[in-house]
Amino acid sequence: MWGVALVLVAVLVVKISHWFYRWANPKCDGELPPGSMGLPIIGETIEFFSPHKLYDIPPFIRKRMTRYGDLFKTSLVGQKVVVSTDPEVNYNIFQQENKSFLIWYTESFIEILGQESLLKYHGKVHKYLKNLILQLVSPESLRVKLLPEMNEATRRHLQSWAELGAVDVKDVASDMIFEYFSRKLISYDEKKNKMKLRENYTAFIEGLISFPLNIPGTKFHACIQGRNTAIKVIKEIYEQRKASNKPGNDFLDHMLEEVAREDTILNEAIAVDLIFVLLFATYETTSAAITLLTKYIFDHPKVVEELTKEHEAIIRNRKDENSDMTWEEYKSMTFTHMVINETVRLANIVPGIFRKVVKDVKIKGYTIPAGWVMMVVPSVLHLNADKYEDPLAFNPWRWEGQELHAGSKTFMAFGGGVRLCVGADFAKLQMTVFLHYFVTKYRWSVTKGGTVIRKPGLVFPDGLHIEIAEKKAAEVN
Repeated sequence: MWGVALVLVAVLVVKISHWFYRWANPKCDGELPPGSMGLPIIGETIEFFSPHKLYDIPPFIRKRMTRYGDLFKTSLVGQKVVVSTDPEVNYNIFQQENKSFLIWYTESFIEILGQESLLKYHGKVHKYLKNLILQLVSPESLRVKLLPEMNEATRRHLQSWAELGAVDVKDVASDMIFEYFSRKLISYDEKKNKMKLRENYTAFIEGLISFPLNIPGTKFHACIQGRNTAIKVIKEIYEQRKASNKPGNDFLDHMLEEVAREDTILNEAIAVDLIFVLLFATYETTSAAITLLTKYIFDHPKVVEELTKEHEAIIRNRKDENSDMTWEEYKSMTFTHMVINETVRLANIVPGIFRKVVKDVKIKGYTIPAGWVMMVVPSVLHLNADKYEDPLAFNPWRWEGQELHAGSKTFMAFGGGVRLCVGADFAKLQMTVFLHYFVTKYRWSVTKGGTVIRKPGLVFPDGLHIEIAEKKAAEVN
């Protein structure tokens, strides 16, 4: 009896030991990069997802770079991953998009963003959807259609901030961008709609980076519910517009025309998911960038002084000093673009970019098997002391004489390759419009907050409160 039990225990121990060994030493037709796979299934997920408040390379990454170098293996959420912090490797990964690598997200993340979202598609379908979006945010569309609305919305909202006297920058910037961009997308007015789209987006965002446990009471469940309700609102607007056949002079009109074409790739499900993701990506990331921008320039009065000098000079050169900012003025704002580049370099709003390996690839003498995932870490590139002197310092002057309107192997704040962020020009324009009126028309100071909480995938500026008031006539120009 005891002999049989001991044999069974021994067999179990051998099987578990073999399982641990196979997990720690994955199969590979070659040599894998150094690293640790952590515990079976769990891998190193818990440490990876730990939030931190550093304006620096994530501790998870830094610790392993020190131990293993700029290429190392790990396991996250059950997926075998190789992390790259090498500029040349990262550049080549983006250049091999749709060949050796495909964009990748966890199943739970795709569930949240939608099975028909832009993130799911590759090749010709992705290119088609990207071109649709460019109808809305191309440089020409920004110049002719969106800039006038940005000017109006930004001026009006800054005025309302001053009337309140004190505001949370992230909250009010989110409200501003959500209001006018949802109107531009689907002619949505929060005040006139009983099902509050903004509230459901808030629930969605709060659970976006959370443990994927879909039971009532969890953030993930609230996130899914928020998404479902937001999709319901967008779908109702879509169906009402389709039935009425009355134009709304917005992006939805264009979507309906595309769906109605006989040779189209687009269908209703893809169109609704596209609108959902566009609204989220536009207002959430841009409002985060504006919040961090406000914090950075407040901490550096000389930057505010130089910005004010540049923008007031532009105002003095106008025939009408009260007229709106123009596209030509925007393109001429050299120091402003330097400030924006420095902001997004330090902010690292998207700290990790994932690509799935579709066939075995050789990288720096190592073999990365098909099915594994490559993770590119832009923050390591942006905080590289060999490229950026004193990399943790906010110093817009480091961009003097540099290319200000394109990415590079060591600057990929908006991604790279065919997946370069289609909304990058929108974000930069909105930040510039905000700065233009903010530094020329208002006095302000930070009264609370400014902490940045980082989680893999997103940055959460934490409660940046400012006091704000209009400048008196003697202070302007």
